[in-house]
Amino acid sequence: MSLPFFYIENLADGVVTLNENTSKHIIGVLRMQKDEHILLTDGKGSKATASIRDDNRKRCSVEIGGIEKEEQQSNRVTIAISLLKNATRFEWFLEKATEIGVDEIIPLLCERTEKELFRYDRLNGILISAMLQSQQSWLPVLHQPIPFQKVVKNAAQQHKFIAHCLPDNKFQLSTVNFQPTTVNQQVSTILFIGPEGDFTQKEIHLALQNAFTPVALGYTRLRTETAGIVAATLLCQLGVDKTWL
Repeated sequence: MSLPFFYIENLADGVVTLNENTSKHIIGVLRMQKDEHILLTDGKGSKATASIRDDNRKRCSVEIGGIEKEEQQSNRVTIAISLLKNATRFEWFLEKATEIGVDEIIPLLCERTEKELFRYDRLNGILISAMLQSQQSWLPVLHQPIPFQKVVKNAAQQHKFIAHCLPDNKFQLSTVNFQPTTVNQQVSTILFIGPEGDFTQKEIHLALQNAFTPVALGYTRLRTETAGIVAATLLCQLGVDKTWL
């Protein structure tokens, strides 16, 4: 049975006191006791086993030792996705994208974006929970909302895609000659997902002017959050064959 897994912002050898919420979960919910062990990660690739030294329900202290570093995947994926008027759907996307292994999430402010309220602490907490649930040591970078035009013009990834619904010339992302990358191949990819109502023609044109490739994510019209998950799955799990593009 795997050890319970928790997040700590700064991970270093020695004795540290965990925050109240984590302490309550370890001692009050899991009913763990002194000398039992847990796993900790800082979300930056470091993971360590810690031994409970003080089983206080509000200020549990643990001794950390044997920190290990987990390398990031060579396939680095960024999903830039419009905020949604239904906050629950956007939160669902964040959770699943984290489980799949997305490295970076950029909430977009597009011309047709209807909701701009953004509770960063809550949303980042969802990412942390999903990271722990999926037993990962790398927390996706979550940005504050950024205007579409700014992201398009500043995107520096090797491969840049925009998924839209207009009947223009596009290729199916699933038909790309995907294959796992080797350790020495660093591939960075960004894919744009639009809001309800899709990107405007002006936005699509701007993306094409900035070397984005138009793609389709299937043969049906997908909700924004579903499109984000399809894109994340194709790009994260299968890898990109750089020689194809």
